Amino acid sequence: MVSMRLDKFLKVSRLIKRRTLAKEIADQGRITVNGLQAKASSNVKVGDELSVRFGQRIMRVKIERLLETTKKEEASGLYSVLSEERIHEETE
Repeated sequence: MVSMRLDKFLKVSRLIKRRTLAKEIADQGRITVNGLQAKASSNVKVGDELSVRFGQRIMRVKIERLLETTKKEEASGLYSVLSEERIHEETE
């Protein structure tokens, strides 16, 4: 089965614009693959479910295809969005 580094997939799929930013977000523990905390170097494959926390929202996606490069218009075809929700911070 074909696999790809998580940071590269996030960049190629345009979920995160830059690979360095994808690495930072992974290093902060804000990305999970199939429910497990992931590193930038983690390998992902077709069928994996990613959960990425962007500030006040969490996006869950399923990987549909892996490509080394893709055009901007085709990038969203690499994944399907399962859910997108806002996080409400608890106030004390």
